[in-house]
Parts: sequence; C-alpha cells; structure tokens
Amino acid sequence: MKKIFVIVFFLTFLCQINAQFYAGVARLKITPDSAIWLAGYAARNKPSDGVLTDLWAKALVIKEKNDIRIVIVTIDILGLPHKLSEDIAKRVIEKYGIDRSRLLLNTSHTHSAPVIWPSLLGMYDLSTGDLKALIRYSNKLEDNIAEVVDMAVLDLRPSNLSVAHGSADFAINRRQATEKGVVIGVNNSGPVDNYVPVLKVEDTDGKIRALLFGYACHNTTLDIYQVNGDYAGFAQAEIEKANQGVTAMFIAGCGADQNPNPRRTIDLAIQHGKTLADAVQKTLSGEFLPVRPPVKTYFTTAKLEFAPVNPGKFKEDILGNNRYTRNRASFILEAMDKGYDVSTLNYPVQAVRFSNDFTILALGGEVVVDYSLKTKNRYPGENLFVAGYSNEVQCYIPSVRVLKEGGYEPETSMIYYGLPGPFAENVEDRIFQAIDLVMKKTGAGRSRK
Repeated sequence: MKKIFVIVFFLTFLCQINAQFYAGVARLKITPDSAIWLAGYAARNKPSDGVLTDLWAKALVIKEKNDIRIVIVTIDILGLPHKLSEDIAKRVIEKYGIDRSRLLLNTSHTHSAPVIWPSLLGMYDLSTGDLKALIRYSNKLEDNIAEVVDMAVLDLRPSNLSVAHGSADFAINRRQATEKGVVIGVNNSGPVDNYVPVLKVEDTDGKIRALLFGYACHNTTLDIYQVNGDYAGFAQAEIEKANQGVTAMFIAGCGADQNPNPRRTIDLAIQHGKTLADAVQKTLSGEFLPVRPPVKTYFTTAKLEFAPVNPGKFKEDILGNNRYTRNRASFILEAMDKGYDVSTLNYPVQAVRFSNDFTILALGGEVVVDYSLKTKNRYPGENLFVAGYSNEVQCYIPSVRVLKEGGYEPETSMIYYGLPGPFAENVEDRIFQAIDLVMKKTGAGRSRK
C-alpha cells in the first residue's frame, strides 16, 4: 500500500511539473427571475416577457506558482457602468491581494439582458417598481461576479494553455453613407475584423476545460422582449454542446460599428452563433501554439476630452419636447451645478500578455473596429486580440475617422449615455498613448515602420 501511495504521489508531482499554470474555471447563472427592462434599444416600451436563453457570468483564473496572475470574467450583459465595475474590482482586489491590472471584466453587449443601473436610464420611461427591480438586479450582479471568481479560485488545478485563431464572416460594417449623412445600415466596403482568437485551457491529461474565444460584432441580432444572450450566447451553448464538460467564454471585440448580417430573427441569431461556434471548432482540429508564462499585466486610464460644452444648449434642451435630449440635459446641468467636471472622461486601457505568445488588449466602452485594425498594424509581431466592452462601458469610442464622419456612434449615442459629447479630435491620440504604455509595460515592442 505504501508503494502504491508513493507511485501515485510521484505521478501527481510529475503532472504538476509538466503544467505551465494553475487554472480555475467557473460559471454562474445570472438570468433575471422576473420581468425586467432590457438594455440597448430606445424603442422598447415595456419590461421583458420571458426567457429565451439563460445568461451567464463565467470566470477563468490563471495562477503561476502561488501568484494569481489574471482573473478574466465574461458576462452576458450590455455593459458595466463605472461604479459597479469599481465595486467589483475592489471586492476581488481586497480578497485576493491582486492589483487592478490582474482583473479583466468583459461584457458580451447582448441587447437582450437587463439594464444595469444606473447606465442608460435616460433611455426608458421607468416606474418606481421598474427602477427598484433594476437596482436589485445590479446589486445581485455584483455579488454574482464576486461569487463566480471565488468558485474559479476554488477550482484551481495544474493546467496548460495554448492559442489558435479562426475567422467568421457574418459581421458587417453598419455605417452607411447617405445624402443625409451616415446612418446605421449596411456598408459592404467598410472595415471589418473577422478574427476569432481561441485560448484553450487543458488539464495535464489533455482534457479541455475552457475555451475563451472572441469576435468583433455587436450582439444585435435580436430586438425582442425575451431575455437571451444573442448570437454570442448561442455560440457558447453550441461549443459546450460539442465539447462535454467545457466552459465556453465569449470575449467581445471592437464591434461598435459592426452588426450581424442579416439579423432580426431568432433563427438568424442561432445561425450566427453556429457560424462562430464552427469557427472555434475548426481551430480545435488544427494546430495550437503553447502559451507560456510569465503573464504580465498593466492597467491605466486615459483622460479623454469632450468637445467644448455649451451650457446654453442644454438649457434649451431641457425645455424641449424630445425626452432623450431633455433627460441628458437635466443630467448634465445637475452635474455642472454640483461642480462636477463634465469636460473629460477617464478611460480604462489594460494589457494582459502571456510571454511572447498571446496578448489581450482590453479597451473600455463601445470601441469601433479601427482601434483593433490599427493596433494590430502598430504591433505586427504580436499575437494580439483587441477587446472592447472591457471593465466598463461608458459610451461609444470613435476613431478620428468615425468622429469626422459623424452619425450615431460619435454623436447621437452620447444623448442616451447622458454625456455631453462628442469627443474632441484628439481622442484617438489619447487612447493610443495609453495603448502604447500598457503594451510597453508588458513587454511588447512596436514596429519600426
């Protein structure tokens, strides 16, 4: 018996030596348990009336020796407001003794999940009961995310990571030029990013435990009143169905000016989800490159400037007939009366770099695809995925090109987010200064071109 114990111990020890990391994976259902207002479409005029698919918060914790290097949480909601993101980060940081750069929160941006209080409240005509339901859900969501991180930490075991990538082609640029300006439509010649990164987490026996995958496209296939995760939710479910025991985690890319095409039916949401799942499955039959330690992280904020604010314009708006501009004006004027600075926005930028093997650049807000394409051109030697909707979603983040073209993303959307907008023309320069900083701090080098 003693001999058998020694052999088992030795084999276990060998497995741990062969493992590059410890990894923990967990999932927790965050589907609302009653009717609730869904986020993303101003045309909605009532709470939800059922559940099409469940919503999930999922966590991947990666540890080197005794040190948690990164906690990645993916959440099937529209986006995290600033305060909720800060409160979640504070809880995780204090409990596990990590710094802010080691927590990455990413939201799928499904337009069929609850409004997360207090974001986008100016969009909807809410009763007191509706508002209380949203506050309860948001408070519970904070607890849920803290809990799923705890569950993943308890699941830590020797693991190996590897990376590959595929592509999917259902995203299309939605900024269509017309005689009346840029509208949300179909732009067949506009920029897109079809890249589908796949980070595979395996135990020491080669069994897949988790697949973290991404794509740059709005989760706007559906505008119904049933709770669901849109195409990203269907993709995760399809991957988990095809790979028993695997947790599939969707990380949203820079899809702010991208829409699924075609859209607006449940069948199309399922179809796009299957297309994305098939792209992930195809990578599993090919070659993966090992992802090695160390994991280096860095987090900073850029101060983004808005174009000069005209208080007189907001005083006019507050007396107007448009409910949305009236709500925005009320919010801005109240903030100014209280002495708050409404001329700038603190913008989170984060890099997570796995040795020289794979890097996730995590940008806050609804980021247009230009940032992904330009960053990859700026760092051609990096195996790089640029995520949007990370850590907090304050508003759309336009490039200079999009800002000058005008339209919904750089201008109209700011009304719904309650921000003075649009940004000043130095917005792209400010963001790339922050991007270059976090990339440099984690060891990435720019091209000399």
